[in-house]
Amino acid sequence: MGMILSSQNQIGSLGQSTETLELNDAGEAVQVEGDPLFPQRLSGLAQQGANEYIKLGCVQCHTQQIRRASTSTDLERGLAQRVTVPRDYIMQEKTVLGALRLGPDLIDVGSRRTDRNWHLIHLFNPQITSPGSLMPAFPFLFEWVDISDSEPPAGALVFPEGNPYAPEANFAIVPSRRALAIVEYLLNLQLDYSLPEAVLTQNDRGE
Repeated sequence: MGMILSSQNQIGSLGQSTETLELNDAGEAVQVEGDPLFPQRLSGLAQQGANEYIKLGCVQCHTQQIRRASTSTDLERGLAQRVTVPRDYIMQEKTVLGALRLGPDLIDVGSRRTDRNWHLIHLFNPQITSPGSLMPAFPFLFEWVDISDSEPPAGALVFPEGNPYAPEANFAIVPSRRALAIVEYLLNLQLDYSLPEAVLTQNDRGE
């Protein structure tokens, strides 16, 4: 009971916050009126992607937490620009911190990798983008379309020229809604905002 109540007292009432606080007339630190609130809620498609991410077991191999420099090299390795704190997770329906990092941490992958096609190809077959990766392929999230007498449909994957995993010339590979949702979720994983208790180590100019 003590553990539950103490945790509830510390983090149970956390809400969204502006990136910085200001002092009011009473000398209290309050949110800056009119500034955007963080963390923000995921869009509908990205939330669907989060559910798919969980169902496919991605959390078994990927973490979404950046540890302090005193205990890890997460910041030094460029996984994000600051450590994560409890407030970062309050808008998540299901928190996927993860406990094993066989693959890279993904809490800021949307900032590190902004190319949607790259993410889709990586999901289709990680060996195309990351040779030697331990990640399994998810080809069942894609559809093979015969284009013998037509142009590739909009949204078809664009493979590196000459890649051995690319489909035959008369076929195109089109992502399903599930695949698009997962990638939308990954692109929305961006730790690009400050919180009063966790400030970005760099600004948008890398300073």
